[in-house]
Amino acid sequence: MKRIINFLFSFICVCIFCVPAYVFTVDLGVESYVTDAGKAAGYDVANTDEFSLSKNIGQVVNIVLSIIGVLFTVLMVYAGYLWMTARGADEQIEKAKSMITAAIIGIIITLGAYSISAFVVPRILASTTV
Repeated sequence: MKRIINFLFSFICVCIFCVPAYVFTVDLGVESYVTDAGKAAGYDVANTDEFSLSKNIGQVVNIVLSIIGVLFTVLMVYAGYLWMTARGADEQIEKAKSMITAAIIGIIITLGAYSISAFVVPRILASTTV
């Protein structure tokens, strides 16, 4: 089990540090400074994409949820492999069952957090702002 955790930790570190990171400018409400800096640097200011902070946070949340989904799948496959190769060993079957239970609880908590952030929070913000 420790080898699998070390492998997953190494895989996540490689994904985080080796995947190219996108850097976006944050709209601080002072667009003229950013525009003037872009013009002074020689960039075409008219043909740029603007991303707000909320879109960037949404992209990060989507990436994190994707990683959690992959981790859930890996844990379920590994637990199934343990169960299939148990050959009647009750200890290994119980380990696989507890791993499946923990993975399902984790994905339920993750989906609950996503549903709260995706559905409840916008409705609260819409009802509180005029």
